[in-house]
Amino acid sequence: MSVPEEVSPPTLNRLSVYLRCLHHLQELGTLRIASQELARRYHLSAAQIRKDLAQFGEFGIRGVGYEVDTLAAHLNALLGLDRRHPIVIVGMGNLGSALARSLGFNSGAFEVVAGVDTDPKVVGRRLAGLVVRPVGELREIVRETRAEIGVLAVPAGAAQENYDALADAGVRAVLNFAPERVKPRAGVQLKDVDLRIDLEELAFFLR
Repeated sequence: MSVPEEVSPPTLNRLSVYLRCLHHLQELGTLRIASQELARRYHLSAAQIRKDLAQFGEFGIRGVGYEVDTLAAHLNALLGLDRRHPIVIVGMGNLGSALARSLGFNSGAFEVVAGVDTDPKVVGRRLAGLVVRPVGELREIVRETRAEIGVLAVPAGAAQENYDALADAGVRAVLNFAPERVKPRAGVQLKDVDLRIDLEELAFFLR
């Protein structure tokens, strides 16, 4: 399977959608599917499916379609989901503890292995099955758990220092839920999640 040097975030998002569709087809016992049928069932674009997949090799047979299990395995490996990705959450308040309980953060390749906080009232408590540890132990925690992904669930104004702390600790990627943009570092991938922006986009269409 060939991998282009640059893959756009929208393409990666679509590959994740395709993989979810393929998993559903596996549950249904479907062995093979054409791009047109895949698009029809899941409200996608057949042309976009073919274009996206063509970036990574030849997976289908013209007039026959894709083998569901084979394509799912390829996408699983391409997205890095064929190995474990331990997660540490910084900020174990309402959002952080909810994320720690989330199935999306604790299934397949992903597992929340630690949670840290600065609040002495929270440190030492058991939340979402984890004993919350002080943020000052972050470097030790990352070394112990081999956490690769950090999640920022901290208030505005605390995101940058905690992103830097995760980077210093050796985390390689950060998912930022804080309502604040941070300056990224080389070698530490950053992804911002701001649900308020999505709500404001919907509000625009509701004018």
